[in-house]
Amino acid sequence: MQLPAPFSSSPSILAVVATLQIHNMATTTTTRSFLQAVATEEVATPLRVVQMEGLVILKIIKHCKDHSPSLVTGQLLGLDVGSVLEVTNCFPFPMREEDEEIEADGANYQLEMMRCLREVNVDNNTVGWYQSTLLGSYQTVELIETFMNYQENIRRCVCIIYDPSRSDQGVLALKALKLSDSFMELYRSNNFTGEKLREKNLSWVDIFEEIPIKVSNSALISAFMTELEPETPVTQCDYDRLQLSTSSLMERNMEFLIECMDDLSLEQQKFQFHYRSLSRQQAQQQAWLQKRRAENMSRRAAGEEPLPEEDPANPIFKPLPEPSRLESFLITNQISNYCNQINGVAGQSFNRLYLMKALHEE
Repeated sequence: MQLPAPFSSSPSILAVVATLQIHNMATTTTTRSFLQAVATEEVATPLRVVQMEGLVILKIIKHCKDHSPSLVTGQLLGLDVGSVLEVTNCFPFPMREEDEEIEADGANYQLEMMRCLREVNVDNNTVGWYQSTLLGSYQTVELIETFMNYQENIRRCVCIIYDPSRSDQGVLALKALKLSDSFMELYRSNNFTGEKLREKNLSWVDIFEEIPIKVSNSALISAFMTELEPETPVTQCDYDRLQLSTSSLMERNMEFLIECMDDLSLEQQKFQFHYRSLSRQQAQQQAWLQKRRAENMSRRAAGEEPLPEEDPANPIFKPLPEPSRLESFLITNQISNYCNQINGVAGQSFNRLYLMKALHEE
């Protein structure tokens, strides 16, 4: 199943990010910019936590829900300090269009937006991007390419994935992802053959790493939210949690799961065709070698020089390229994601059914 990519990792947009990062490191007009420069020169430490301001999460949720079911994306701004990646601000990207002029306008928009934030002393260091998804359908080649392009300009970045469709079921479907170091090293070599994957001990679960998200608010904001919290009785939203119907969500997950299974079957057919072609080539090579050896025996008996037993110019001796396993790994990841979602929805449904059964019996 091929879903549209929500973000275009064009060289122009990434050049804007790199230019702003270099400018911020050179100026260091604020304390945060200075800390960013120091952290960049230190030895890279593993990323442990993504600390997000509550206001940033609300902005992401609002942007994604307002344009749902369309896929949207935006920029994450903050500070990289040690093992913590602080996300203190964000802003949305314009809706992507397949037009170079409009794409250039989008890059200029990002540049002006980050300049304006810098002028008012707001964090404007790029630490990644966020994007919406539909029922967890985000593990695509386009996402990996965007990650790799960001890595060329930013030492460490994350992607925040938000799923409005799952959040409608009472779950805050927000997660922070990054590519594993072993996968990035293999992706740069562009060698996803079975031998290389076994050598690196890399499986489909090792592509992405999920980083824990920590929500942080200042003491003043926490106190203000406490004052605003009303003492209201049970609302309709509380009753909606007992709704037994989850058929629509379950059906869509099953539909996507079936499509992924079909795609995985097609990938397996590619490998089966490759191995059949490899077996046929090996049989042709053996037949050719037997014929050449018999001919060499005749030439030796006649006192002539034997011919070489290998002929690189012969098409049957040319190695057959093995299909890349990247697409099958991503599809397997998606299948696992859909199965986990179906399991979660089914588990919640059974809990509600048992609860309603107990209420009826009483």
